[in-house]
Amino acid sequence: MTAKFEQTFTARPEHIDELGHVNNTVWVRWIQDLAVAHWEKTAAPDHSAQFFWVVTRHEIDYRGNVAEGETVTGETWIEGTPRGATSTRRVDFRNEAGKVIVSAATTWAMLDRETQRLVRVRPEVLAPFT
Repeated sequence: MTAKFEQTFTARPEHIDELGHVNNTVWVRWIQDLAVAHWEKTAAPDHSAQFFWVVTRHEIDYRGNVAEGETVTGETWIEGTPRGATSTRRVDFRNEAGKVIVSAATTWAMLDRETQRLVRVRPEVLAPFT
């Protein structure tokens, strides 16, 4: 079983585009904010001090949206096994009715903080996330 992490987001006026709903760039920022919060809460302190992650790919499916003042719950988890320096993270955003309205698969690469070079994702780094 994969450990999941949740966080709630509320659409503020600055998140809204000319169509009257949350702009796509905001969804990307929320995906990143959710992933970073999950890492900071779950990673072992020594791993958090030694490594950081950068996004290499986002694949996002938009099935709905929210307007100003509405809330979504973002849920994220690590999917599958890492490939070299990369790991896949899934993200679902559910509206207040519980329907998934935005779903994403994001690929993240792990880097060493000191050298800023890619490093292979070791099982013990992801163990707290499973």
